Amino acid sequence: MGSIHPSSFRPAWWLPTAHLQTLWPTFFRPRPTLALTPERLELADGDFLDLAWTAVNGGPLVLVIHGLEGNLESHYARSTLAALHAAGLHAVFMHLRGCSGEPNRLARSYHSGATEDLAAVLTHIERTRRVPVQAVVGFSLGGNLLLKYLGEQGEACPLRAAVAVSVPFRLGDAARRLEWGLSRLYRRHLMGRLRDSYLRKHAARPPPLAVDVRRLHGFYDFDDRITAPLNGFAGADDYYARCSSRGYLRAITTPTLVIHALDDPFMFPDTVPTVQELGPGITLELSARGGHVGFVEGALPGRGHYWTDQRIPDFLARHFLPDPSQDLASLASASSPRVR
Repeated sequence: MGSIHPSSFRPAWWLPTAHLQTLWPTFFRPRPTLALTPERLELADGDFLDLAWTAVNGGPLVLVIHGLEGNLESHYARSTLAALHAAGLHAVFMHLRGCSGEPNRLARSYHSGATEDLAAVLTHIERTRRVPVQAVVGFSLGGNLLLKYLGEQGEACPLRAAVAVSVPFRLGDAARRLEWGLSRLYRRHLMGRLRDSYLRKHAARPPPLAVDVRRLHGFYDFDDRITAPLNGFAGADDYYARCSSRGYLRAITTPTLVIHALDDPFMFPDTVPTVQELGPGITLELSARGGHVGFVEGALPGRGHYWTDQRIPDFLARHFLPDPSQDLASLASASSPRVR
C-alpha cells in the first residue's frame, strides 16, 4: 500500500483561490528560452510523434508529457525542462499525437489512455540513443496516461521513478466537474481548442465521422461522439472506465510521486483515491490549495515561485543518487554522455 502525506506547498497569499492559482501561470508565468533539438518518431501504424530534447549533460534521462491540448508552449513545459536540466538531468519532451503544430496522419488522435504511444517512445529512445529513460513526469492528462502505464507494467516497469501532477484520476468526474460554476470557463476554452484541432486536421480530407463537431460543447459529448469511436471504445463511459488511472493505481510499484490539490477546479475532492487504492510505489502529496497545475508560491505580489520546479527534481534525486548528500549537478558532471 502507498501513502498519503500533506504537501509542503504553501500558496502565495496574493493567489488564494483555485482559479487564481490555475490561471496566473497560464497568463503570467515566464517561458524560459531553451535550445531544444526536435526529433520525429515514425510509429509502426504510420503515424508520428514529435519529441524535443534539451542539451545533453550526462545526467539521468527524464521524459516530460503534457496535458490536454498542451504542447511546448504550455506554461509548465519549458519551465519543467529547464528545471530538470538545471538539476543535472537530461530531459526530453513528448508531444502527444497531433499536438506539435502539425496534425497527425491517422483518423485517431491522442487520448488519456494511449499508453502504447508512451511505450513506443521509451523503446525508441533506448534503441536509438543507447540510454534508457529513467523517469517520466506527466501533467494532467499526461499524468493520467503515465499512471495507467505504470499500473499496466507493474513490477516489469522499466522506469526508476515517476511524477504525476494534477491527475484526473476519474475521467468522468472531470467531464462533470467542468460543467460546474467558473470551471465552465476551462471547459469552454479547452473544447474550443479540441474542436479547432479536429476541424484543422480534416480541412483538407474527409472527416471520418458523420458528426458536426461544432455542435459538441461538453467533454462527455466530444468523448462519446469523437474520442471513443476513433479509438475503439464503445462510447464515453467505456472510454472513461478503461482509461481512468484510478483503476490502475494498486499495481504501481515504481517509486511515484503524485502531486494534487484538493481545490483543483477540474475535479471533485472525492476524485482523489484513498490510501487503500494506492500501490506500494505511490506517494500522494495532497495540498488544500494549488489549483490545476498551479502551485504558485511567493511573498511578493506578481513574483511567483513555481513550487513543482523544485519539488519534482528533489523527488527524482532521491531515486537517482546513491549518496543522499550528493546533488544532481555533481552527478551530471561526473557522468559521461552515453548518447551518440
